[in-house]
Amino acid sequence: MEETRKWTKLRYEFTSPSNGAKTLVLVGRTGNGKSATGNSILGTKSFTSKISPSGVTRTYELQTTVFKDGQIFNVIDTPGLFDASVESEFIGKEIAKFFSLKTRFSEEEKTAFQCLETLFGTKICSYIIIVFTNGDALEEDVTLKDYLDDSPQPLKDVLLLCGHRFVLFDNKTEDKTKRGKQVDDLVSLVNMVIAQNGGQPYYDELFVELKRGATTCDEQEEVASLKGYIKQEICKEQIERLYEKLLMRISELVEAKLKRLEEKLAGSRQRRSQVK
Repeated sequence: MEETRKWTKLRYEFTSPSNGAKTLVLVGRTGNGKSATGNSILGTKSFTSKISPSGVTRTYELQTTVFKDGQIFNVIDTPGLFDASVESEFIGKEIAKFFSLKTRFSEEEKTAFQCLETLFGTKICSYIIIVFTNGDALEEDVTLKDYLDDSPQPLKDVLLLCGHRFVLFDNKTEDKTKRGKQVDDLVSLVNMVIAQNGGQPYYDELFVELKRGATTCDEQEEVASLKGYIKQEICKEQIERLYEKLLMRISELVEAKLKRLEEKLAGSRQRRSQVK
């Protein structure tokens, strides 16, 4: 039953775009403030957020909010980028990549970005918005520009690849005006991303597999209905089988891409050791 609910939710996402909803997928390392930022966007404490070395989010979770201007946003919280295998939750119209101002940009963040590129292709860069969390960690006389000017070259390279689309979030502030402004800044960037990509969501082979699965299920439901079967009874097992088959196919695609990433990283490490 749980698998059926998951599939139904996914199918709704990929077959009901007429409501104009925009989907934000929160991606980042454990402890970098994904859930807290999701709550800031939603304006409610919908995602569990607390300090934990192992991460609180164990599986993807979707919440929806409607802003005052009528814009509908689906916000998907995910496990840490290295905490679980990458699945369909990474598919969305925009992907927000999270960094924390509490820590320096590390080799792991660089690897995380390479992982996104390997999984989804360089085209994904056109859909990434970098959100710097822990804005409260900045000293009073230090601006985000100062922080970025003093940042490592790999971070500057990532910013360049993402078209310098970034926003600063302070998830601890009680200032409603400040909280509202940072959400407005993010929404503005999301709308800019959509416009720059011709209004089209991000597509790749993983998304195509999901779309194909949703279409197949809809077709089977229609056939079952025409034959006079009770839709709920005929489709329960079919949906579960389709869901398992779909996840297996996606897992194979992801594993192949991750293998290429591992080979690429191994080659880079070998070249660095030879230089030393």
